[in-house]
Amino acid sequence: MHNKGQGSFGCVYLVFHQEEGVVATKIMKPEKFDKREWDAAIQLTKQGKNIYVLQYLSYSPQNSYVKMFMKYANMKTLSSIIENTDKFLPLYINRALMKQILEGMRVFHIAGLIHRDIKCDNILLHCPPGSGRVHAKISDFGFAKKENVNIIDIQHQSLDMFINPP
Repeated sequence: MHNKGQGSFGCVYLVFHQEEGVVATKIMKPEKFDKREWDAAIQLTKQGKNIYVLQYLSYSPQNSYVKMFMKYANMKTLSSIIENTDKFLPLYINRALMKQILEGMRVFHIAGLIHRDIKCDNILLHCPPGSGRVHAKISDFGFAKKENVNIIDIQHQSLDMFINPP
């Protein structure tokens, strides 16, 4: 086990999972476990795999702690890249990252979920081994909220607002 970080929720460790290989494991006290985060992960999984949303694998409640297993994003967060660089990222990189984040948000909305905590700390970066590419992955679904909203209705209402402003 390798400690990757600590927060108010608990700790994140890298562990070896027999089927998935190296995964991230969030270990927390039961009172810090947010069932909404897990429920949101299940809703997103029903939509199919998406490389721009962090995939949660399973959770294991114990007496004194809960372990949540998820795919490992092998780079830093978007905020650590932005805060620790003296140079601006080129426009084409910003454009690619934004497109990936929006694609991840589309998956949330198709699942009827609203993330409600999109920020650079919750965007993990991952470079699939040997690919030479970087993918942005939306993480931390603890504030996600299920909404029974029809996406087509929203698009129609938005178009009406654009064509006929109030």
